[in-house]
Amino acid sequence: MLESVLIANRGEIACRIIRTAKRLGMRTIAVHSDADADALFVQMADEAHLIGPPAARESYLRIDRIIEVAKRTRAASIHPGYGFLSERAEFAQACAENGIVFVGPPASAIKAMGLKDAAKALVQQAHVPVVPGYHGSKQDPDFLRQKAYEVGYPVLIKAVAGGGGKGMRRVDKAADFDAALESAQREAQNAFGDPRVLVEKYILSPRHIEIQVFADSHGNVVHLFERDCSLQRRHQKVIEEAPAPGMTPEMRAIMGKAAVEAARAVGYVGAGTIEFIADGREGLRPDRFYFMEMNTRLQVEHPVTEAITGLDLVELQFRVASGETLPFTQDDLAIHGHAVEARLYAEDPERQFLPSTGKLWALEFPEGDGIRIDTGVEAGDDVSPYYDPMIAKVIAHGATRDEALDRLAGALGDTIVAGPKTNIAFLKKLCEAKEFRAGQFDTGFIDRNMDSLGAIQRETDAEAVRLGVLKLIEHEFEERNYKAAIYEGPVPSPWGEHDAFQLAGPRRQGFSLNIDGERADATLEWSRPVSGDSEIDVAVRFGDGVSHLLDDYLPLDPRRFVLTDDGVIVLSHGRQTRVSPHDPFDVDLEHADGGGTIKAPMHGKLIAVFVKPGDKVEKGQRLAVVEAMKMEHPLVAPSDGEVAEIAAEPGAQVAEGARLIVLKTDA
Repeated sequence: MLESVLIANRGEIACRIIRTAKRLGMRTIAVHSDADADALFVQMADEAHLIGPPAARESYLRIDRIIEVAKRTRAASIHPGYGFLSERAEFAQACAENGIVFVGPPASAIKAMGLKDAAKALVQQAHVPVVPGYHGSKQDPDFLRQKAYEVGYPVLIKAVAGGGGKGMRRVDKAADFDAALESAQREAQNAFGDPRVLVEKYILSPRHIEIQVFADSHGNVVHLFERDCSLQRRHQKVIEEAPAPGMTPEMRAIMGKAAVEAARAVGYVGAGTIEFIADGREGLRPDRFYFMEMNTRLQVEHPVTEAITGLDLVELQFRVASGETLPFTQDDLAIHGHAVEARLYAEDPERQFLPSTGKLWALEFPEGDGIRIDTGVEAGDDVSPYYDPMIAKVIAHGATRDEALDRLAGALGDTIVAGPKTNIAFLKKLCEAKEFRAGQFDTGFIDRNMDSLGAIQRETDAEAVRLGVLKLIEHEFEERNYKAAIYEGPVPSPWGEHDAFQLAGPRRQGFSLNIDGERADATLEWSRPVSGDSEIDVAVRFGDGVSHLLDDYLPLDPRRFVLTDDGVIVLSHGRQTRVSPHDPFDVDLEHADGGGTIKAPMHGKLIAVFVKPGDKVEKGQRLAVVEAMKMEHPLVAPSDGEVAEIAAEPGAQVAEGARLIVLKTDA
């Protein structure tokens, strides 16, 4: 076994690798950016070394700095995790040139499968079917537009060097092709340093099914069955499961053989995944699946394969990298039960899944049979705007698919996250969706069901606001009584009592509030019951004036309330509502603009501006693009108007709410 490993990654996957490495008795070495100096993976490692500022291109993507640390610390190996440098052939080559074991495939295999066009040509020679389309090197926009016409709409534009949904755009009609191509190329350049794309026919009812392969350096190659990753949004996987619903033994054998042959074709070593797209219009059929790409690394969703096989894939990676032979053959492997994984992200489904950053005021995960949590953060950490917004992976295993989904839905319901907005409620609804439970889904399922899944703008949760006001009052009286007991002794004044006492009429108290950043007012009213009972009835009036009466409301359920430095977060039905006292002197003058102002929807980088002062624009027209957490977010005109001001230059880092463009409108 290797003596030590440097983990060239961060977050959840770094923590996961460290756990297995320590179990195997290996010394663990972390590298980190300034933004991750206090991160969980840094604390877990035996030693940690700073490699640069927060931006990934100046830290986690710096091969020279990582190799320098590996040499200085005498690291026997480097594990790249996934993302960042995990599929960079030059990184694997740099490890080999410096006598460091790269825990992954040889550079030649990464290079062969790293470009989608070359990979498709290679697997075709191994008689693996590919999606119809243009996979050549010519990149002239007019030529690609013509190829899209020949293939027939809808088409999919895909980055040649891409992965993870970046540099990928579905185009349904010719009029949208140019803008989609430009956006895909720009995103591909930013993410992979390579703007080239290919154009493929879009399969109308696609199922995304991938095969986990494993190979050693002695010529042995096996597959560890399939995963279904069809529940996607913007080509980003949301829920993954193994085995695939509707998969027959015949099709599993055919797809498994194709995956093994593809791996053999490039002399593969280690863990890898062959991704296929299957036409699911008439169920899964052996004659209707096509090679998409090979991921020459460990996948985010590898825990579901571990759950159904009982294997530790990271341990296998280390053993194969050490030169050991695979400890099993294909005939030794079997599927045990069913596993499902949900990706818990810091994002707001009610605002088109915009990334959400900030402090994690609370973070609690459930425990129980068949439940596994992989995370890289803990309560008190910040979700940074610089990296992927994943908080955790929640994995459930059961004897059947229904049992696994029931356990996953229950685990999501019992998870507590307060601070950044999350997709918890959205994930739970997915687990409970009837069509998904019945196996009737494809990669377009989420887009077709946004409303029923709760991914729409909803009204303020008035009940949560009322409870938040009560919690603030409760906290205020607790603090007052605590200070009085320490500094002044008991307070005899009736005005200090937490009851309905007042000289005339019902006792009322008005509040100026901030609710999820918006200004509002509420009134708290105490009244004694007519029955003469000693309990106090409390009514909170908010917004529409509807009164909600609570009998003897104290103490409130502590799991529903998280106190912050300026108020309280109320957790209800998977949603978060922030309630805090309004400070009339706390005014953000920079961002205090009205209707014609386009503001940054999140912390990020302004990467493109398509207009200039004086330009006439129409409602819905693209004005700019902000990049955050590795994805592009277009900004569009809210109405017709004229550009009055461009307040930020392309390339600038912008804060959430920052003024970017000002329009003069007729309204």
